[in-house]
Formats: sequence, structure tokens, C-alpha cells
Amino acid sequence: MTMHDRSLIQHTGWGFFPIAFIARLPFAMMVVGVLTLVVSATDSVGLGGLTSAAVGIGVVIAGPVIGDAVDRFGQRRVLVPLGIANGILLALFPVVVTAGLPDPVILAAGAAIGLSAPQAAAMSRSRLMGIIRIRIGADHRPRTLSRVMSYESAADETAFVIGPFLVGILAAAIAPWAPIAIAAALSLVFVTAFALHPSGRIAAALPAGEVEERAPMSEVLRGRILVLVAATFGVGLFFGATLTSLTAFARTAGEGVEAGLLYGLMGIGSAALALAVVLLPTRFALRHRWLVFAAVLAVSAGGYAAADSLGLVVVMLLLMGLGVGPTLVTLFSIAGHRSPVGRSATTMTLLGSALTLAQALASAVTGAIAEAGDVRLAMLLPTIAGVLVLTLGVVNLIIERRERAARAAAGPVAPEPTPVLADR
Repeated sequence: MTMHDRSLIQHTGWGFFPIAFIARLPFAMMVVGVLTLVVSATDSVGLGGLTSAAVGIGVVIAGPVIGDAVDRFGQRRVLVPLGIANGILLALFPVVVTAGLPDPVILAAGAAIGLSAPQAAAMSRSRLMGIIRIRIGADHRPRTLSRVMSYESAADETAFVIGPFLVGILAAAIAPWAPIAIAAALSLVFVTAFALHPSGRIAAALPAGEVEERAPMSEVLRGRILVLVAATFGVGLFFGATLTSLTAFARTAGEGVEAGLLYGLMGIGSAALALAVVLLPTRFALRHRWLVFAAVLAVSAGGYAAADSLGLVVVMLLLMGLGVGPTLVTLFSIAGHRSPVGRSATTMTLLGSALTLAQALASAVTGAIAEAGDVRLAMLLPTIAGVLVLTLGVVNLIIERRERAARAAAGPVAPEPTPVLADR
């Protein structure tokens, strides 16, 4: 068996995947954990929303910088100091919040947490893409990449469900500061372990005979990439608005209704179908998958907004999960194909930053609306996010048609490859 005939897991080792999954939990816990702690300590929903938004803003500011640094210097040199810094900042945050310091200091501490966020999910995608490119034979790359993107999106879905769920459980069982303390420990231990994992050396290596190339940053900022960033932002809006509006609904529904458990229903279906995307036929093009699954998301979110009973909310959450998981898989799959040469980490961190920023902003806005007493309006916001993602799918279709027309005008076009590795 040659090196290129080995499976991806044989190249990474089984230990990589659990380490990479746990390493992304601090990122998934940050926004909700900060919100929970600040509201509990200060009794101010407004300050809590602003602080969680500050975390998101920090993430989106630092994301492209971190991605560019990783593309230049490698994951190990960047992620080790980031994981340590983020762990320390998370550990200090409960002290800052409970010390009675001025609001600007609390906001600055939240922004610092976001600025130092390692974004293990984006780095995991980028690393696996590098290994597939270098170590997997050309005949196996399309299917392997499809499976990786399905797994990674399912892992993200699971983390986005487990993260808020852990925050709620730990805050209730121990104290409001406990989720942040656990996130700090996870960042210090598992982000560092992820950074030092031997798979990082494989992904950083260049195939024999290849010279390192890196496209200019302007290539990342083209419309074909930015439409993906915007759509991922829409998915983040959906996550934040759904979790927060569901929390408000649970309060009005009476005893025995836990928002975290209801949110988990959506996450289970979402993660399951995200994994199942790999079974879809290759003729079902990625651009069409975006439209179909975003339509499922928007319609089911509309049903969620109109639901007036717990039973209907449960049904709609399950349907929403069937839309959001495959949509996220599709967006990151397209991003993997469109990443400019040498800019995969930059591209993935842009999408990850957009997801987190939108989640934070949506949580703050939805929380303020629900706090004002308009729970029905809060439950409408996921529908708006779903329609945004669907609309951007149409924009993506227009962009692709223009690109194909331009290529056709320039000369003969080579046969179109399968959707898994197509430039879509």
C-alpha cells in the first residue's frame, strides 16, 4: 500500500478527531457563557448582550489576522500562544465581572476573549484539507473531502448544541462562573494539544516538487468568497436568534420546558443530516443543495414563528435541523473548493468569524426584543435569517452563471468536474 492509498484516519491517527472536537468547545461556549455570567453578576441583560457582542466583534476582527498568520507561519506557531492566552483571559473573566469594575472594563475583557479565540473548527478544516491535498490519491480526494466537510459541519452543529447546553448545566449545577472556568481549562489543554498534534506537520508539508504559493488577500475578498461569508453570517444569525427566542418561549411555556433540551432536538437532526450529505449523488450540485436546504430552513423557521404550542415548536425545531445542517455543510464545502491558493486557513476563519459574530449579535438583539415582552417577534427572527441565507443562495447562482459565461467567452471550457471538487 502506497502513502496515497492510505485512508485519512491512517494519516491523522484516531486521536486527532476527539482532540479537535473538544478543542472547539471553548469557542462554542464563549458567547453564551459570557452572556450568562454577566447577566447573573450584574443583573443587566443589556450589559450581558453587549459583552457577548463584544466577544463576537473581537472574533471577527482577529479571525482574518489569525488565518493569515496560520497560512504564513503554520498552525503550531500561532495556535499554541493563542490557546494559552485565551485560556488565561477566560479564567480571569469571572474575576473581572464579579469585582464590581466599570462596564467598559467588562466590555474590554469580553473583546479580548474574542480577539484571542483560536477557532479550532476552522483550523481543523484547513488542516484536513491540507492532508487530503498532500497525502490522498487523486481518485479518492473528492469523496474524502465530501466526507470531511460533512463530518466537520456535523461536529460544529454538535458543538453549538453541546456548548450552550453545558453552559446551562454547569451554571445551574455549580455557579454562573463555572462554564467560563471549564472553557478556560479546555482551551489551555485541548487547543494546545490540537496545535501540537503531529497531523499539523503533515498538513504544513508541500508535495514533492511544489513551490509554496500564496494568493494575494484580494482574492479572498472577491464576491465568490464574500457571498459565502455573508451566508455563514446568516446561519449564525439563525443560531443566535433561535437559541435566545427559544429561551424566551420556554419561560412563557411554564415549568418543565428547558430551552437547552429543545435546542438539542434541532441539533440532533441537524448533525445527523449533515453527516448524511455525503450520500447525496454528485449530480446534485452544491449550488442547488444550498437553495434546497436553505428553503427547508426558511419555511420551517416560518412554521416555528407561527407555532403557538409546545408540540408544534418541537416539530418545527426538528424540521429546522434538517435544513441548517446540510446548509452549513454546503457552505463550507464550497468554501473549501474556492479557497485561493495558500489561503485556506484565512478563508475558513473568515467563515467561522462570521458565524460567531452573527450568533452574538443575534443573541443580543433577540434577547432585547424578548426582554421587552415581544416573544412572538423574537421567534420571527430565525425566519428572517433563513430567508437571508436563501436569498444569498440565489446571489451565488448569479455569480456562478456570470463566471461560466466569462469562461465560455474566453475560450473552450474543460468538462465540469464533480460537485465535490468543482469550483462552485
